[in-house]
Amino acid sequence: MPSAPESLRYWAIEMTDRLLILTPVKDAASEVDGYVDRLLALTYPADHLSVGILESDSTDGTFELFGRELSRLESAGWKSTQIWKRDFGYRLPEGLPRWHPPSQLERRRVLALSRNHLLFNALTDDIDWVLWLDADVVEYRPDIIELLTALGKDLVQPHCVREWGGPTFDLNAWSDQGRLHLEDLREAGFLVPLHAVGGTMLLVRADRHRDGLIWPPYLYGVGNPLIRTDRRLIGRPELGEIETEGLGIMAADMGLTCWGLPLVEIRHR
Repeated sequence: MPSAPESLRYWAIEMTDRLLILTPVKDAASEVDGYVDRLLALTYPADHLSVGILESDSTDGTFELFGRELSRLESAGWKSTQIWKRDFGYRLPEGLPRWHPPSQLERRRVLALSRNHLLFNALTDDIDWVLWLDADVVEYRPDIIELLTALGKDLVQPHCVREWGGPTFDLNAWSDQGRLHLEDLREAGFLVPLHAVGGTMLLVRADRHRDGLIWPPYLYGVGNPLIRTDRRLIGRPELGEIETEGLGIMAADMGLTCWGLPLVEIRHR
């Protein structure tokens, strides 16, 4: 992991807010050990951290493995660790990649349902922040929670890449109707506004979820001028945004701004 600029190495904040990490998983048995190892390496106070997992439709023992490994967090003093199972009966046709265009709407609909199910089960009254984190994000700085919460924004995400300094991996985070991603905004400043967000790592102020901000499992925002209208960028004929991009557009409709950090990178497998 590359060293951070000096201005990013220390954030003098009182680490008293309570934070809930939420991760939906499917066929993620190979990610369990690394996922928990990275959580254990976080420098935020363990007794102010909770984690919630929702497992769906796996065939590789993901539910049992995550349930067992979460005990390591309990031993380290985490406030709460919980796992739920909810199957949606959805699997991609054999041999197709998950980005297969004709499969996107249904795949993203199910993922939005799983995120909402997890959120509604896990969010308790004492939580100040929710950090959405994919299990296959394999590197991020141990003080990432301090950095993100110190910004005080309602929604903020770091820059997910596969190689440090390389192209953006999480293309669901964009501005200018999908024309600009975080790789295009590295010269625009430390903190830049976004119109849509991704879910690889996303910090949300918990009250915004309580106010009604969810992951739309349907095409949302057809009347909003921020959505993509170039069908070549969308990859399908239907207009409207779903799941993570839908959440970004819904946030705008609620008067909220989404923010991205082009220079703060996390690495996806």
